[in-house]
Amino acid sequence: MSSANGIDSILRRHANAGRESLIPILQEVQERQGYLSREAVVEIGRHLGLPASKIYGVATFYNQFRFQPRGRHHFMVCRGTACHVKGSGKALEMLTRMLKLKPGQTSRDGMFSLEVVACMGACGLAPVVNLNGEFHAKVTPRRLAAIIAECRRMEEAEHVQA
Repeated sequence: MSSANGIDSILRRHANAGRESLIPILQEVQERQGYLSREAVVEIGRHLGLPASKIYGVATFYNQFRFQPRGRHHFMVCRGTACHVKGSGKALEMLTRMLKLKPGQTSRDGMFSLEVVACMGACGLAPVVNLNGEFHAKVTPRRLAAIIAECRRMEEAEHVQA
């Protein structure tokens, strides 16, 4: 078996796997690809003898799985209690409006993606937004607008250099 999506080595490691291996396989595939592609879901289903609908059912139950690649600028908005109380709802509203994305979506050009998480464990910095692994503390809509503008400037500069 030689897959175009590069998951053949993962499936070989789980050669005689059954249904109990589904989540570990999904996690490995997502780690390799960055998300779960339609092709990967079909191939995993074939490997495990499960319909793709069953794979999607399990994967959509857990919020750790994504079905679209992340954008080059991936925003994660914390909606934990402290962040909620300190205004993360406004931050999320601002990001959805400015990026024209709903949580879980990636822009068509692959520049931005948006994710909501239950808690980042940085309650003392609330409200917190994470951009590509970097925490932004006590964010305000004005600060988020500046961050997005900086991301766009970086993209334009890279595009000019290319």
